[in-house]
Amino acid sequence: MMNDYTEQFSRIYDEYVEKIYRFVYLKVNSQETAEDITSRVFLKGWETHKDNGGIAKPRAFLYQVARNMVIDHYRAKDKAQSVSLDAIPHIQDRTNIYEKAALNADIEAVKTALNQVKQEYQDIIIWHYLDDMPVAEIAEIIGKPAGTVRVMLHRGLKSLKDVLEA
Repeated sequence: MMNDYTEQFSRIYDEYVEKIYRFVYLKVNSQETAEDITSRVFLKGWETHKDNGGIAKPRAFLYQVARNMVIDHYRAKDKAQSVSLDAIPHIQDRTNIYEKAALNADIEAVKTALNQVKQEYQDIIIWHYLDDMPVAEIAEIIGKPAGTVRVMLHRGLKSLKDVLEA
């Protein structure tokens, strides 16, 4: 029976580790910190999976744990958050040098703007647009109705647009 739990969790890990890492990295802007938090997220996931005979909604669970651990990290460190350009290497690798320069300028502008948007909007924008997470799942993670999440997403994008246009 333990092998079944191990195999199940191994599949969960393989499916979500890169996404959780990217989410955390975008929030903490440090590879070492992101790796540490991601490891702790999956340790918590494993413990919960093992103790409860599985996790009903692993993606929602893991993102909620990651979100809470990032919040705890900033409470402990009391630092401002930022987003790194290096967090999106798969986009940069597919472009030529001129496109890279233009893309880097655009990403830098978005990174700066994203840092000026409310924290809760940052999470929703990252989850919805980088991780293609549906609104209903985001609502489950943050414990708010889907309609509220849609409004928050709209407001977050408006805030992001306003900052970019300023």
